[in-house]
Amino acid sequence: MTAIDYATAPFPVRDDLAAAHARAWERLARPGRWWSGEERIAIAREVRHAAGCRYCRQAAQALSPFALEGRHDTVSPLPAPALEAIHRLRHHASRLHEGWYRGLLADGLSEGGYVELIGVLATVLAVDEFHRALGLPPAALPQPRPGQPSRLRPRGARQDIAWVPTLAPEDVGEDDPDLYAGLGGVNIHRALSLVPEEVMGFFDIDTAQYLPDAALRDFGREYRSLSHAQIELLAARVSALNQCVY
Repeated sequence: MTAIDYATAPFPVRDDLAAAHARAWERLARPGRWWSGEERIAIAREVRHAAGCRYCRQAAQALSPFALEGRHDTVSPLPAPALEAIHRLRHHASRLHEGWYRGLLADGLSEGGYVELIGVLATVLAVDEFHRALGLPPAALPQPRPGQPSRLRPRGARQDIAWVPTLAPEDVGEDDPDLYAGLGGVNIHRALSLVPEEVMGFFDIDTAQYLPDAALRDFGREYRSLSHAQIELLAARVSALNQCVY
């Protein structure tokens, strides 16, 4: 298994943060609910490759990303709707619409497959951008683990607050993992809940790179070298640059 190693980083990296990235990399290679380990690594590889897609870069300058005809530059043997989702999410996440998402489903991408794909994409970008900020090359992707996806869908998942079905805290069943442990179960926590492991994995990284949920509004104590105000200033600036409207 390829390890995350910050021994050569120009700045010290907290042990808990390095450990969270190591867990993320190990989880990346395991079979999920809708994609095998090999497919998850193929998604990760495509996420990286999509950064240089010529068609996506041209579409980003258009009034609508769907205004230009063309084809994505791809490297992975993934289904066409998965490749489309990876590239669009990598470049145009703030300009997508529900009709585009419904088109992916019509082309054969499952709801769970879409959600898990987003979880893989978010994991890869979180770790890769951390490396880039430190001036380090991206970590080698891990070798995929054998096995098949479970294709288990939470029984309590329903269409409610999003394009995709989500699992509300009150609908978590006995067969579901404790995906909201340490979390408030608000909308941002529910976003990936059709695939509970992606909620758990993403917020494991989020807790290390940002703050634990319970610490967000604990203004009487500072948990990081940066203050709450400094963290939120950076978060707001990055969100604005990425056109995140959450």
